[in-house]
Amino acid sequence: MKEILQNLASYNVWSNHKIIYCMQQQEKGIWNQQTESSFDTLFKTVLHMWDAESIWWQRIKLHERILIPSQNFEASFKDACNGLLQQSIQWEEWVKTATDLALRHVFEYRNLKGEPFKQPVSEVLTHLFNHDTYHRGQLVTMLRRLGVATIPGTDFIVYKRSKK
Repeated sequence: MKEILQNLASYNVWSNHKIIYCMQQQEKGIWNQQTESSFDTLFKTVLHMWDAESIWWQRIKLHERILIPSQNFEASFKDACNGLLQQSIQWEEWVKTATDLALRHVFEYRNLKGEPFKQPVSEVLTHLFNHDTYHRGQLVTMLRRLGVATIPGTDFIVYKRSKK
């Protein structure tokens, strides 16, 4: 289990970096151009990804009060991208040093509606890395709709091939 989660954590950092680098190479106005998706701009999608990673980090660390990065966030797109990347790296480092016991640990948390849940850390991590993959796919579609022709491949197999 740990090896799979380490692979996914490293892949998450690599692929987030790839798509963020691509977005940052575009004209500045593109980040706030509206296009149909779960979140209607690239900027809002990146903020959502950062929020999710940060919220899960705080839950795993048993914070009593969850702070959501996008609330009252008035920084730049670059700041949001850096926040997401730093959080992804923090997850990668945590998984590297986590014991099997820590990964199997069932912890209690409340979702944003206040509903209580119990889950093993490994399930949360699987969800988290899958969640980022889902939204990276949306970012790719949004970029294409906004006229970006060159978008890097961020599939897991592309990541593994790049590491050989």
